[in-house]
Amino acid sequence: MENTSDGQLRDLIDGSGDCVYEMDNHGNVTGFSSGLPKVLGYPADEILHKNIGTFMDARQSRKFHRAFNQVWITHRGFSNLIWETLDKAGNRKVIELSAYLVKNHDGKKLGFRGIARDATEKFKTILELKEAQRRYEHEFEAKRKAKQRTRNLFDFVPYPMVVFSPSGNVTYVNPAFTHVFGWRLEELMGRKIPYYPPGYEKEAGETFKRVKENADATIETRRMTKEGRILDVIIRGQLSSKDTDDNPEELLILRDVTEERRMARINETLFQISRALPGYPVLEELLDYITDKVKRILNAEGTIVGLFDEDLNNISFLGAAFDDKSAQRRIKTVCRPANKGVLGRVLRTGEPAMVPDTDKDPDFTYELDAAIGFQTDSILVVPLEGGESIIGALAAINKKAGTFDEKDRKLLTMIAGTVALSIENARFSKKLTDAYEEVASLNRAKDRIINHLSHELKTPASILLGSLMILRKKLKKLPENAWAATFQRAKRNLDRIVEIQYQVEDIMRNREYRPYTVLNIMVDQCMDELESLVAEKVGEGEIVKWLRNRLESEFGPRESKIEKIHLNRFLAERWVALGQHFAHRHVQMNSHLEEDVHIYMPPDVMTKVIDGLIKNAIENTPDEGRVDLFVGNGEKGALLTISDFGVGIVPEDRKRIFEGFFSTQETMEYSSKHPFDFNAGGKGADLLRMKVFGERYGFQLNMTSTRCRFLEQPGTVCPGSIARCEDCRNQDDCIHSGGTSFTVLFPENMRVT
Repeated sequence: MENTSDGQLRDLIDGSGDCVYEMDNHGNVTGFSSGLPKVLGYPADEILHKNIGTFMDARQSRKFHRAFNQVWITHRGFSNLIWETLDKAGNRKVIELSAYLVKNHDGKKLGFRGIARDATEKFKTILELKEAQRRYEHEFEAKRKAKQRTRNLFDFVPYPMVVFSPSGNVTYVNPAFTHVFGWRLEELMGRKIPYYPPGYEKEAGETFKRVKENADATIETRRMTKEGRILDVIIRGQLSSKDTDDNPEELLILRDVTEERRMARINETLFQISRALPGYPVLEELLDYITDKVKRILNAEGTIVGLFDEDLNNISFLGAAFDDKSAQRRIKTVCRPANKGVLGRVLRTGEPAMVPDTDKDPDFTYELDAAIGFQTDSILVVPLEGGESIIGALAAINKKAGTFDEKDRKLLTMIAGTVALSIENARFSKKLTDAYEEVASLNRAKDRIINHLSHELKTPASILLGSLMILRKKLKKLPENAWAATFQRAKRNLDRIVEIQYQVEDIMRNREYRPYTVLNIMVDQCMDELESLVAEKVGEGEIVKWLRNRLESEFGPRESKIEKIHLNRFLAERWVALGQHFAHRHVQMNSHLEEDVHIYMPPDVMTKVIDGLIKNAIENTPDEGRVDLFVGNGEKGALLTISDFGVGIVPEDRKRIFEGFFSTQETMEYSSKHPFDFNAGGKGADLLRMKVFGERYGFQLNMTSTRCRFLEQPGTVCPGSIARCEDCRNQDDCIHSGGTSFTVLFPENMRVT
């Protein structure tokens, strides 16, 4: 589909007679469409990467330098800049250029892009027109017969021409004017032309004034035909006399550039859509971007992308752009049956539908309009083809000026190819992602099972070996030949089992496991292992039973009672209870604790979570610093946040902070400091324990951190007090330099028993 769209785009550009060029900020040509060599008169290899100034004389070069500098500074493009040059064969060329600034997504200026048009014949015609006008003025001053001859000459000019009297009334229009605008000379003679669109009425006097001040003035504006069509026109004018006291007549030449401007807008829109594809990884955002561009270029009130769900037999609207933003929001929440309406007809037949009046279309229904609060008067719909099936439809609604035509249909069909390709790519990407996640999940499950079985195998094997050693001591009272062979056979096979376990452990050694899972397994294994070792040395008896009971009491599972906890009161109480441990620290506390925020959870678990977070915040905040406490209701549940404005965590340590036994400080021990001292350090087990609790009880623990900007250089350390900091003058400086926030989200299901 991409190749088809590129081909259509090239045909669209070349067919318009224009060509697109791109330059870097030094004026070097970095790219162009296939028409530029023909327009410029040089082979393509002699244009690419050449400076545009090499094709100009000094005067033209200065003129272009000023124009492109103005675009670079003001970010405003220009059009219809005239470039007179010679082609390689020495023939005179007149080229019209437009240019605008090219920037990347970050707003960095990259260079220029514009359209070049061969205006040699046009300017040749203009020169001929000027010559004709000169003759006209000479003959007009001499006699009416000469004026009539000049007007007869104007009859053969291919551009619309009109002559106004000093009072602004029409004295002459040529046949080309009648062909383009619809009025005949006899309809306008002695009258003013009603061809000003709404909002352009004041231009009548301004046009005469500009022509009077500058005979070479070029005016880009809009004019309206007799049928009400709005045209883009370029106006050039001349007065019949240089002497303003002679009440000169005004001659205007109007060139219809509506199609040229439309093609330029289409080309630019297609370029923008092509460049936007990699910049919008989320399909909905990309479709919103494309529909907005389509709405603008078709001058429509709305554009939608409807996706067909074959299983549910309905249409949902993932991308939309409306002038009415409320309708744009509502349509994304609506699904319609796929067998109804104009959209349904397009899905069934695969043929585009152009409906100029929805009241007269038998398939049109007003159910969608009623659902989104919108009125559809006209609609243009084209199918989205994905492979051999129809996957949806692209529709433009309510053209603001005139009605949808065949040109609109071709343009919408071209863009529909890009939309369909984006949708298919997104669906394929989602399938790949889902498959990858499924394989990854199965792989993790396999690894956990193998790892668990490996440990489970090692525990009974070790115990059996220990028990076998005890049995050997007791069997020594019997003749060795009666039991030695059996004993060696049993030991040999147990050794083989242990060796298999070690091999599995070696295979799994580089796999990633959650440390707390390993800790739980280690505790279970150590209880039986210690019991076996003691029994081997001292024999079975009371000491083994005592050891088993002690290990069970210390490391065995405990059940905590779940109770209703009011977070605001609980957090405030823990701050006060811990206050005696950091009374020697000068840390300010700010709190925002909302009432009626409660959860159901074991109080002892909640105490460990909150105490750990408060301790972490105090130890990372320098004296005279601040810690913020927050409790409130969020969209997904209750929130508890403890924020410090201290040293922060460097980016490479953030992803490992919850791994357990990982410290961000230089030392991992309280060798010379105590708990709650600034930068006290520690073993890094508190956050791991909170993560374990989170998975056990269903809450989520998240962290955001910014490293203090004064500590970014290697070797810099925080003095532990704002008063001793050389970079911070007051508390505000420290607060805005960095810090860390831990947020605990308790889902809605934790707020009920």
